[in-house]
Amino acid sequence: MKPDYWATAIADLVSADTVLAGLVAAYPGGALRSLGDPFATLARSIVGQQISVKASDAVWGRLCQRVDRVTPGGVLALSAADLAACGLSRRKVEYLVDLAGNFAARRIDPDAWQSLEDEAIIAQLTAVRGIGRWTAEMFLIFHLLRPDVLPVDDIGLQKAVALHYRQGLRPLRADLVALGEGWRPWRSVATWYLWRSLDPVPVEY
Repeated sequence: MKPDYWATAIADLVSADTVLAGLVAAYPGGALRSLGDPFATLARSIVGQQISVKASDAVWGRLCQRVDRVTPGGVLALSAADLAACGLSRRKVEYLVDLAGNFAARRIDPDAWQSLEDEAIIAQLTAVRGIGRWTAEMFLIFHLLRPDVLPVDDIGLQKAVALHYRQGLRPLRADLVALGEGWRPWRSVATWYLWRSLDPVPVEY
């Protein structure tokens, strides 16, 4: 199901931004949706750090072939060599194992985050090894379906903004922040449509 704010967000963005109006028309249907699995969402975000969506999908697919379902126990049952064979760097192997250990020991409790503001959740997540702000933002967008997250360090968002707003020039962080001000309070939705302009298959984590 679409988030209950989706139609309102689209209407507001279409009226506020001609580029997004064109993207909404070009890519009808689809929306953010939570897969309902906080561990898999965070794990897939770690897998996707600083690589393309296509490369991330390939690594994730190989990981899923190793385990029936990506769970803390499933990850911990694999050796470092098994994880590396999926295409994960040594650092990402360490991060994924540490994340699984935190979930297995119940040091992470996503259920408690529903009542917290975005920045409070980001602060808790980034205290875990291997989870930086980008990964925390992906969790907010794709698991908690928070509507107003702007992942300024995301490569895909930077490329899309360069393509649609800056004649191919990569934007500075300040440029992205300033552009995003016009999308409030629906910056997650604007980002989702910009991602789709690079890959018409909706991004999911």
